[in-house]
Amino acid sequence: MIAVSEIFGPTVQGEGALIGLPTVFVRTGGCDFRCSWCDTLYAVEPRFKKDWQNMDAEAILTEVNRLSGSEPILITLSGGNPALQPMAELLQLGHQQGHSFAMETQGSKAQTWINQLDHLTLSPKPPSSGMPFRRERFEACLTAAGADTKVSMKLVIADEVDYQWAKALAADYPQLPLYLQPCNTAPATPELPERETDVEALNSQLRWLVERVTSDRWYRPRILPQLHVLIWNNERGV
Repeated sequence: MIAVSEIFGPTVQGEGALIGLPTVFVRTGGCDFRCSWCDTLYAVEPRFKKDWQNMDAEAILTEVNRLSGSEPILITLSGGNPALQPMAELLQLGHQQGHSFAMETQGSKAQTWINQLDHLTLSPKPPSSGMPFRRERFEACLTAAGADTKVSMKLVIADEVDYQWAKALAADYPQLPLYLQPCNTAPATPELPERETDVEALNSQLRWLVERVTSDRWYRPRILPQLHVLIWNNERGV
């Protein structure tokens, strides 16, 4: 069974290599990280488990097909950390129905079923998150990806320390397409797990990041906004 926080869509992917693509999100519950600026506490902390559902692969796909009008669509596995969940049957049955799958994870947990993904976004967390980077776990996820799995790296940047960390990390993995985005730094709180984002501040952070990369003559990464935040702020289910 898979712990599911929410299933919603169709909407568009808001970040990373697949930005703008129509998708249905399957957001799982549970995470092995506690990032200082986490914006999805409702899918992370055990105190929200009462709102999660344990669903099997068939039930998840039934809901996805209801939302998509039974048309094949990109299914985005998100969280929390979806790599903590048993996804093998969901991937197998979903592919049989014509769906494709993308997953974003911090790269802290390798699973044998990762090689069934069509797209894998590895998003290790920067120093501002307060979480450590475990290189051996990250590389285990890379190794687990299949020959046909398109792997990319997405890094969020909150400040100059994060920026320098990202440059050093990216240099170690030149084979990975690289995406940078400004960090949505205002943390959610127990009283406000679905906080509002200061979009003006986020845009200012995006401008700083663009200027920082170009002034540094670092032309490898693609700089992206959080498209979903610009459109819907932090509203759930879109």
